[in-house]
Amino acid sequence: MFDNLSDRLGQTIKRLRGQGRLTDDNIKEALRDVRMALLEADVALPVVRGFVEKVRERAVGQEVMKSLSPGQALVKVVNDELVTIMGKANESLNLTTQPPAVVLMAGLQGSGKTTSVAKLARFLKEREKKSVLVASCDIYRPAAIDQLKTLAGEVSAEFFPSTIEDKPVKIAKAALKYAKKHMIDVVIIDTAGRLHIDVNMMSEIKDIHQAINPVETLFVVDSMTGQDAANTAKAFNDALALTGVILTKTDGDARGGAALSLREITGKPIKFLGIGEKTDALEAFHPDRVASRILGMGDILSLVEQAEHKVDREEAEKLAKKLKKGKKFTLEDFRTQIQQMKNMGGISKLVDKLPGMGDVPNQVKDQINDKEFNRQEAIINSMTPKERVHPQLIKGSRKRRIAAGSGTQIQDVNRLLKQFTQMQKMMKKMSKGGMKNMLRGMKGRMPPGGMPF
Repeated sequence: MFDNLSDRLGQTIKRLRGQGRLTDDNIKEALRDVRMALLEADVALPVVRGFVEKVRERAVGQEVMKSLSPGQALVKVVNDELVTIMGKANESLNLTTQPPAVVLMAGLQGSGKTTSVAKLARFLKEREKKSVLVASCDIYRPAAIDQLKTLAGEVSAEFFPSTIEDKPVKIAKAALKYAKKHMIDVVIIDTAGRLHIDVNMMSEIKDIHQAINPVETLFVVDSMTGQDAANTAKAFNDALALTGVILTKTDGDARGGAALSLREITGKPIKFLGIGEKTDALEAFHPDRVASRILGMGDILSLVEQAEHKVDREEAEKLAKKLKKGKKFTLEDFRTQIQQMKNMGGISKLVDKLPGMGDVPNQVKDQINDKEFNRQEAIINSMTPKERVHPQLIKGSRKRRIAAGSGTQIQDVNRLLKQFTQMQKMMKKMSKGGMKNMLRGMKGRMPPGGMPF
């Protein structure tokens, strides 16, 4: 997400940072670039105008012009204003109510609403330690109820059964009654989507809202619809009191216009981002972190949070103890590291959170991909247990067998063994002299085709 915007703003910022002194001319030129970058990202025109005007006001003031490093100061102004239009701070769900807390999901058909119900249920179970019940009031879309039932099973949430013969309001009331009786913390109600906003749809969801009085009414919207996402959310909010937005399919949106337009146009906060198809692909929306990502400064806090929740601590501790005892880092360990990386969403999901990735050439970024990790895992899987512990055994005939078994070429096997040898040396340095030695060992060692993780 934000790839195009990051590239355009990155070029402008690079020029600004090199300026020893800011003048009216270079500020004017920078703001023109910022304006074009935002319009190309499909940010709504009123939002672009307001943003550029606020940056201009601060840019010509003492805060920037009198700064020792005016270029850096202007970058800070752009960062601050990005944070402001997206909502200043993360707004979490308000679940501080007498259980069960009811969350009502609204949105158009195809926005990823039912999947978002499952993602949110998983998020609340794993991060908030809540018991969750999900129920579907979508009696119109074929197999919508079955879809939610399947997803509920995947995320270990309780599913409240309903049929297409039931009335939506009756389903919602019955689910709430069941949750009260069984002391469930949170009830998430999925509602019917439509291909467009219509009177009947609004009337039905208003009736459901009135019947169950939710603490949160979340609008689920596809980020790839750009500024239309903000306009649709506004139309919903005019008819129904929304409390927040879940922005879906952000992993496929290179522009990011919806994220920058929604808060300003609707007045409602983006609470979550859908960052993939899997049920764990939901993250809380932090405007400051997203602004940092847009400006190519990375997002280390989200990276750390991801590691905390998705890395198998037991496996990590086992490896640390093993290295501390002076034991060798093996291909089995290497495979475990690849699997841990995949659990965190894969390298492609992590790259945009790393500081300085905006300065990395696109051809290098293209080499850092999940296909390489999948290939490496397949090669290791094709080895015998003995070969994984003693890779020096892997010579000509063994290499041919491993390549054939993993559907790869002999040069792929050679490349993996070379990267493994580098990784083994780094792990040895880390066990002797800590992280500093490991980083020194990694310096300049990003071989073509993948990072030596």
